[in-house]
Amino acid sequence: MKNAEKTFICSISGLPVSSNEKVSAKTLKPALIEFIQKEHPDFKADSILSMQSLNSYRYKFMTSILEKGLGELGHMEQTVISKIREHDTLTDKLDKDENAGNAPTTVGQRVADKVASFGGSWTFIISFGIFILIWISINVFVMIAHPFDPYPFILLNLILSCLAALQAPVIMMSQNRQEEKDRERAKKDYMINLKSELEIRLLHEKIDHLILHQQNELLEIQALQVEMMNDILQQVRNK
Repeated sequence: MKNAEKTFICSISGLPVSSNEKVSAKTLKPALIEFIQKEHPDFKADSILSMQSLNSYRYKFMTSILEKGLGELGHMEQTVISKIREHDTLTDKLDKDENAGNAPTTVGQRVADKVASFGGSWTFIISFGIFILIWISINVFVMIAHPFDPYPFILLNLILSCLAALQAPVIMMSQNRQEEKDRERAKKDYMINLKSELEIRLLHEKIDHLILHQQNELLEIQALQVEMMNDILQQVRNK
C-alpha cells in the first residue's frame, strides 16, 4: 500500500497544498515577500504557499509596479494584464477590435483619399504645370490681339486660388483619417511591447525562483549526504 501524499497548509489561502504544488518563501525575492506581507502580515521567509497563490501575487505585484510608473492603469494596460493572466495572445483581440472598428468609408472620405493621393503625386505636378504653360502660351502667343486672360493672368490666379482653397481642406480630411490610423497602430504597438516586457519580467522571476529552488534542494541533498557519511564513519569507528 502506497503512503498518502504529504500535504502542507498554504500560509495565504489556508488550504492544503500537495508537495508538488508547495513553494517555500525562501525561494522568493525580498520585494515580492514584502508585497505579500502588506496583505498578510504573518507571512514570513519560512512560510509555505501554493503555486496558485504565488502566481496570483506575481500578477498583483506586476500590476502594482505599473501603477507606480503610470499612476493609474488605463484600458490598454488592464487588457494587457488580463491577457497575461489568462495566458492568451493579444494580437487576436487587437485584430478583432480593429476589424470591428473599421466602419465603411463614406463617399466623401473616399473622394478625400483620392484627391490627397493624386494631389501629392508627380502626375498632378506635371499635368498642372503643362496646363499653366498652355494657358500662358495661348494668352501671350496665340491670342495676342484679344486674349481672354491678358497679363498678369488674373483669371488664372483666381483659378489657382480657388483650387488651393478647395484642395487644402480635402487633403487635411485625408490626413486626419491617416492620423487616426497611426494612433491606433501606435496603441497596438504599445500594448504588444508592454505585454512582451511584462512577460519577460515574469519569465525572469520564474527562472530566478527555479534557480533558488534548485539550490535549496541541492543544499538539502548535500546535508543528507553529509549525515550519511557521518553515520558510515561512526559505524566504521565502532567496529
